[in-house]
Amino acid sequence: MKNLQASIITIGDELLIGQVIDSNSAFIGKELMEAGIWPAHKFTVGDQWNDIWQALDEAAAQDDIIIITGGLGPTADDITKPLLCKYFDGKMREDAATLAHVTYLFEVVFKRKMPLLESNRRQAEVPDVCTVLQNKIGTAPGMLFEKNGKYFFSLPGVPNEMQYLMLQEVIPFLKSKYKNQVISQRTLLTYGAGESFLAEEIKDFESALPPTIKLAYLPNYGMLRLRLTARDTTTQALDQQFEDLKLLVKKWMISDTDISMQELVAGILKNKKKTLATAESCTGGYIAHLLTAIPGASDFFKGSVVSYANEVKAGILQVPEATLESYGAVSAETVQAMVKGLLHLVQADFVLAVSGIMGPTGGTPEKPVGTVWLGVGDRKRIVTTCIHVRFDREKNIHLTAIQALNFLRQFILQQI
Repeated sequence: MKNLQASIITIGDELLIGQVIDSNSAFIGKELMEAGIWPAHKFTVGDQWNDIWQALDEAAAQDDIIIITGGLGPTADDITKPLLCKYFDGKMREDAATLAHVTYLFEVVFKRKMPLLESNRRQAEVPDVCTVLQNKIGTAPGMLFEKNGKYFFSLPGVPNEMQYLMLQEVIPFLKSKYKNQVISQRTLLTYGAGESFLAEEIKDFESALPPTIKLAYLPNYGMLRLRLTARDTTTQALDQQFEDLKLLVKKWMISDTDISMQELVAGILKNKKKTLATAESCTGGYIAHLLTAIPGASDFFKGSVVSYANEVKAGILQVPEATLESYGAVSAETVQAMVKGLLHLVQADFVLAVSGIMGPTGGTPEKPVGTVWLGVGDRKRIVTTCIHVRFDREKNIHLTAIQALNFLRQFILQQI
């Protein structure tokens, strides 16, 4: 069975200058993988005719499926549609179904009083050599072209419209054309060991892997995911390799599934039928945000007090003024008092507290930027620890949240 490969082409000057983050490629790549198609190449090009044309040529030369997003709007800088018409030697025509849909949107949904603009009407124009993919949630239709046995999909750049067409049109089409395509993956999560260290620990395992199985290292904020990807092999062979890998890294492994730290902690809390509340200073509610983004968070998360200012620590969490004056907001004594105060306020099984200096200012010689105290406890015991983060403010907040959640995870597992 042939190993199918795909190229992703994203179009738009805004992607190149950083004005818009390219989330489309990540979604497309994930969906392709689940359909058994390897996303082998990615091109990001601006709104330049020659650059788009060259990307199409390069993608078609090496891959079976090409998925294009962007450049399908009604303005002058949206050149994807006329370019594709010329690339596939077609002529523009008006698609009646698309025109009816665009008219419905403007007259009924948007309730526009004026006649349909010519630029809006042009959204219904498509090359006569394409199959129209009806976009039921937007004005720009998707398009499917075939050339030399390769399939080209042109999708809107608006993320929700692109996602709709990927799920409703592209993936079903590919699955119907290419049956029994499978790419299998197994992923585990480690904590507390760096990429180079673990690579040295498992170098013999990696060198002995068969050609059909590939190991990838995916570091992120103190954690490291190890992923095995298999093509042209049985899941039984992959599972055996994964079990061998788990044994080699069991000292550092915290999960044998591909989940985030917050999902891991949430799973432990839900399985144990326990609840959590957070008292956050330097993270400003970010830990609560990570947890409440998980569906069903109300089952395990009670709430949070964002005690950024000392008067909130003292007034709501009842941190003694003497503690703040003697030890400062960033101290073991303060986070311990924050935990104790929130336990009195909220009927939660566990409380997690953080207080630190995220930077770039606010540090002192005794407590430099990046100094953070963590506290976690229940009604029997409270423990604290100090960590040091060393990046910019945004990364420091995220890294603090992950380390705090891991500190909580360890405490829960010790208590239960």
